[in-house]
Amino acid sequence: MKDERAERVLDTLREIFAMPKWTKENRNPFETLIVTIISQNTADRNTARAFARLSKRFEIKPDVLMKAETNHIEDALKTAGLYRSKTKTIKQVSQIILENFHGSVQTILSLPFEKARNTLIQMPGIGPKTADVLLLFSAAQPTIPVDTHVNRVSKRLGFASANANYEAVRWSLQSLYEQRDYLAVHVLLIAHGRRYCKARKPLCTQCPVNKYCPSRGL
Repeated sequence: MKDERAERVLDTLREIFAMPKWTKENRNPFETLIVTIISQNTADRNTARAFARLSKRFEIKPDVLMKAETNHIEDALKTAGLYRSKTKTIKQVSQIILENFHGSVQTILSLPFEKARNTLIQMPGIGPKTADVLLLFSAAQPTIPVDTHVNRVSKRLGFASANANYEAVRWSLQSLYEQRDYLAVHVLLIAHGRRYCKARKPLCTQCPVNKYCPSRGL
């Protein structure tokens, strides 16, 4: 056990929220990458709809998406917002993976963690969060992706300083938890942020972990 308070928070959240079924699915890494690109600044429901539309029109493979007509991909992604920039990213990333990595994301994921992460981040349209999602969910690599919910909840719980940037929050969380819990930490902090620890009006009186939270009622 790395940190008793952090462990109690996680244990409580495990009791409140069930881990989603998709966390146990073995999705193709390239599909995970495409879903994550689509999900940028987009609600889960719209992400799922856009990916479903894209999947109906195309095989989700680098060679197929690289050659696909831009306007056809854009049409499939419209429900996700920012569809033009996401289409451009998907086509560029598909080309890079096809030409530099034999069409396989697994080639990147097989690299040592830091090298794999840096390789992904160097690709257009892929930032640290997208890279970390792919590394965690598709390769069980030791990282915790930090989205807006994870960032907010971590700071309110005092797991990271108020002015911490992405990397500082990620390292702080990883120092508090065992590697085997990284996926649960990511998923459950998001669930908690959506239901209780909301951005504008957090439900502190209803919060199941308020007794561990230094920000309650503030």
